[in-house]
Amino acid sequence: MEGEKKKAYLEEEFIVDPKRGLDESQVQQRYAEHAVNYHVDSSTKSTADIIKSNIFTYFNMIFLILGILLTVVGAWRDMLFLLIIVANTAIGIVQELHSKKVLDDLSILNAPKTIAIRNGIEEELPSDRLVLDDIIILSAGSQIPADAVVVDGEIQVNESLITGEADEITKKESDKLMSGSYVVSGEARARLEQVGENSYISRLTIQATKTKEGEQSEMIRSLNNLIMVMGIIILPIGIALFVQSYIYNEESLYTSITSMVAAVIGMIPEGLYLLASVAMAVSAVRLAKQEVLIHDMKCIETLARVNVLCVDKTGTITEPGMTVYHYESLDPEGEEKTKTLVADFAQNMPVDNETMRAMQEYFKESSGQKAKEIFSFSSETKFSGAVLGEKSYVLGAPEWILRDDYAAYESRIENYSMQGYRVLVFAEYDGKLQKAPLTQKAVPIALIMLANPIRKGAKETFSYFAKRGVEVKVISGDNPVTVSAIAKEAGIAHAERYVDASMLKTKGDYQKAVQRYTVFGRVTPSQKRILVQALKNERKTVAMTGDGVNDVLALKDADCSIAMASGSDAASQVAQLVLLDSDFSRMPSVVMEGRRVVNNIERTASLYIVKNIFSMLLAVFSVILLLEYPLEPSQVSLISMFTIGIPSFVLALEPNKNRIQGHFMTNVLLRALPAGLTDFIVVSGLVLFCREFGVDTDCLSTSCTILVAIVGFMILYRIAQPMNKAHIIMMIGVIAGWLYCMLFISHLFAITGISKQCAMLMVVFAIITEPVLRYLSLAVETIRSKLKRFL
Repeated sequence: MEGEKKKAYLEEEFIVDPKRGLDESQVQQRYAEHAVNYHVDSSTKSTADIIKSNIFTYFNMIFLILGILLTVVGAWRDMLFLLIIVANTAIGIVQELHSKKVLDDLSILNAPKTIAIRNGIEEELPSDRLVLDDIIILSAGSQIPADAVVVDGEIQVNESLITGEADEITKKESDKLMSGSYVVSGEARARLEQVGENSYISRLTIQATKTKEGEQSEMIRSLNNLIMVMGIIILPIGIALFVQSYIYNEESLYTSITSMVAAVIGMIPEGLYLLASVAMAVSAVRLAKQEVLIHDMKCIETLARVNVLCVDKTGTITEPGMTVYHYESLDPEGEEKTKTLVADFAQNMPVDNETMRAMQEYFKESSGQKAKEIFSFSSETKFSGAVLGEKSYVLGAPEWILRDDYAAYESRIENYSMQGYRVLVFAEYDGKLQKAPLTQKAVPIALIMLANPIRKGAKETFSYFAKRGVEVKVISGDNPVTVSAIAKEAGIAHAERYVDASMLKTKGDYQKAVQRYTVFGRVTPSQKRILVQALKNERKTVAMTGDGVNDVLALKDADCSIAMASGSDAASQVAQLVLLDSDFSRMPSVVMEGRRVVNNIERTASLYIVKNIFSMLLAVFSVILLLEYPLEPSQVSLISMFTIGIPSFVLALEPNKNRIQGHFMTNVLLRALPAGLTDFIVVSGLVLFCREFGVDTDCLSTSCTILVAIVGFMILYRIAQPMNKAHIIMMIGVIAGWLYCMLFISHLFAITGISKQCAMLMVVFAIITEPVLRYLSLAVETIRSKLKRFL
């Protein structure tokens, strides 16, 4: 019954005063009825999901089964690896929860806010605190937080995030507004009709801020593929080892299970995915402390791989605030009349963009004349207009306003543009104004010169990217000559290569243009998207920065999207990365963080892969020759702890500014292959010799542990180059830790004394490890260099 009442309440027609909005009692009633614009989901995983995803994994299931088997035979000593697995899982959970807290806190601070009218007072509220029937005020750049209906005013809305179409739609009184769309121009009041789970916004926000399913960075995708392959391989090999030992070699159940477990845990890269997850989470937290909000973890790696950076002029190269510097009257009747007329025009227009704000601040001396009709600026038509008295006036880009008459004023306009000014034309229009490009003659009355100051640190930032091989493309809606002059001032290489995007017609034109030009002017929102796609067609990894509604389509299509928080809500919601302080000079530190993560994980991943290659080859070798697997689970854990686990976490979290080169998995495998083969060659050789000379199994097992550890420390020494003070301390620490375990708590790791005969064989094979590793490394490097063109 209560549910029916609630449903009836939500569906009843409700009339609310657009000027006063809801009162406090009505707001509280809607809270009680849960008629609130709550988000259905979050872009970060819930606490429960984080715990589940870390505990209930495929490999944890394998480890549990192995633990049960060891429990059945009473091999308590060999269950040491389970403590490491529990510790790894706990570390992963704690780190993800910490990262979630930091990112959620930042998301709350940076959450979209909407101006609502309650009790006749305007309040800025988080979008998820709005309620059904709230009256909200929408202006240029606002993202519509819930399904609504216009009750007063007129706006132009872009519904591309919903429909994929970039057309601007005029919304007047009684027209419906869809949540997730955004306002391009104009101002209106709207009443919320559908909120929370009943509107589109929750799904749209999550889609905008969350990685699409199946869309992953190269590194994570490679790790997932590796783990999937190893997960498939371990089952048949593990079964074959047990069958061969228990049935064919007639070993005891205890021996058969422990040897099988040792091989299987050696083939599982149990800490590798954890390492990558922790490193990415730590990076997100580090960036958060620098006022950088990560919506999508993969962008940390993607940005580090970017080789083309597309930037908008306003808000990225320059400060977002626009200033009118001066104007030139073209009216023969006098400058004073012109200034008053422009002031009348400006003071009648809604302040829905930075240009009009600057116009109203400069042209203040209005006659007080009221406009009969106004047309807010549209990025598609490139003008704003007003009807004053019996005449129509327009303000906008010279090429779009003057059209065929542009040539007569071109030299004068170009002269201002070359000084870095954005030039607008104020003109009297002979035709009837409407929301469509001008078709009739416009008589120019004044040229108005505006500009944005260059952002502090912009030159250093662009210099940084140039030195690291990142090409910068400037994509702007302004005059290409003006943009080129500003780009030169900002220190962007090849800024003199500019083109008017209105001249680009075909797909071929765009492909040639992205190869030839650096600056693109007069670009429409749909063209920004086409230019990004053209760059991606050139096999470029493209990052796009922006702060306005005009950038949203391009941000959605870029490999990595960066928004300035000072810009529109729509841009911040779509972008993978948001600069909360809108400081573009943060970008080098973001790139450095990406390089640190990818390079460090790449080199430490090879430590894990060495163990996997060696264990798999040795397991297959043992099955084929019907030999017992020579290592025990506790010995594998000992080797992993000091040659892989501890050093990998030390190396993964240290600074690394090297440029990312090549493919992640190719680099990892080629780096790991020589050491993995060396391990297999010396251990399998020792096994064959010890078997021939009748050496005791326990002696063999201890000798193999020492050999594998020696190779492990050798490859660790190579990976830790350059050998700085921290790396020297790390090397001394892990070797000392390993020796302590070997000498003082040897019983925990099945380490026994070895016979003189076994010791001599072990020394011989220990001596050959260095040349074997060296020559295998040279062979792999030679093959790699010859196949480089194909890799």
